[in-house]
Amino acid sequence: MQPRLRFAPSPTGRLHVGNIRTALLNWLFARQQGGQMLLRIDDTDLERSTKAFEEGIETDLRWLGLEWEERANQSARFASYDAAAEKLKAAGLLYPCYETEEELERKRRIAQSRNRPPVYDRAALSLTDADRAALEAEGRKAHWRYKLSGKRVEFEDLVRGHQSIDTASLSDPVLIRADGAYLYTLPSVVDDIEFRITHIVRGEDHVTNTGVQAEIFEALGAATPIFGHFPLLVGADGEALSKRLGSLSAEMLREDGFEPMAILSHLAKLGTSDPVEARPDIATLASEFSYAKIGRAPARFDVEELRRVNAAVLHATPYAAVKDRLIGLHADLGESFWNAVRANVATLPEVGVWAKVVAGPIAPVIADKAFADAAASALPTGPYDASSWSAFVEAVKAKTGAKGKALFMPLRQALTAMDHGPEMAPLFALIGEEKARKRLSGEAA
Repeated sequence: MQPRLRFAPSPTGRLHVGNIRTALLNWLFARQQGGQMLLRIDDTDLERSTKAFEEGIETDLRWLGLEWEERANQSARFASYDAAAEKLKAAGLLYPCYETEEELERKRRIAQSRNRPPVYDRAALSLTDADRAALEAEGRKAHWRYKLSGKRVEFEDLVRGHQSIDTASLSDPVLIRADGAYLYTLPSVVDDIEFRITHIVRGEDHVTNTGVQAEIFEALGAATPIFGHFPLLVGADGEALSKRLGSLSAEMLREDGFEPMAILSHLAKLGTSDPVEARPDIATLASEFSYAKIGRAPARFDVEELRRVNAAVLHATPYAAVKDRLIGLHADLGESFWNAVRANVATLPEVGVWAKVVAGPIAPVIADKAFADAAASALPTGPYDASSWSAFVEAVKAKTGAKGKALFMPLRQALTAMDHGPEMAPLFALIGEEKARKRLSGEAA
């Protein structure tokens, strides 16, 4: 059977690195196995879901290169969920409950005080028709719980290996709220059945949900998909990323100059047995992918490591691939300039610093005026090429007797106002004689 996987974001915000990783770990397997990917927009929360966020999700996925073969909105599928709910009600597996949240909380506290698990006591199952009518006459509206079997659900997880969920230790989950709104569980199962999803791959915080959903698949007469649950992302300090996800959205990463292939390379290799290194394209990532490579420890997301990977991507990027973006950054000084500076930038916007160094004006740093004057008198006449720098340096060395750092550092500082940066030979050729002479004289140019 052709594998069919799905990515199911809620349009209540922009994609962040955690979402992207989930999409990617589904997408890579689908592509590697010749399968398909469904983009399912989980917008049953009509109050919080927006079209703007939905469009933003699509924009972010396309920017990353994570295209899909099929697309669906849960908000257009309520009839399917209603039909499934009626089937479960008829089977006696979906039953009405009338407790308020305060009453449920009181039950939980009592259970805990008696050293019992805070599992719902199924009191609603003993209600008579008259009891339910009386509660509804008070103005109470039913929420609907799924009646778990109390058995163990066993499955082989693509990442975690053999799993066993004791449903007797779980509360019967609420599938429909008192206001009639569906919670995540039932719509997700119905969609996975109707869209023929073969593999469900998601974060390990859903492992327990799998025990519940497996029973619902069976109750609805469907085969249970293959599941995989991977460890969640944490920060470099080991702390949860939840408080920082807003600054780690695809939108923000794009604005900060991170490359799609750097983000994909980083997230595909995090927490795996492969080294975290830049890959040339997404097809390479797919060819190397295996759920067996994913470890059980939380994957540490480090922005500095992402910068390192991003730098490696840029260092291998040809001028033609960035020309239009350099124009947008007002930093397009031609292919020779890009080739000279790309090894010294971690993100594309940083090119602007070196564009100013070349085009000016900058205020030169003159630590020793006599040395600078001697260097100015040794300047060759233009135009300059890649060999001009070495000839100039030898001439300055002959005039001043300076060697090593004492020779190179004051020249770099005077010509670039920096004490680090790209190789000086191509920079010197790009700066040219006129600006070099002015800068060595202490003039901003």
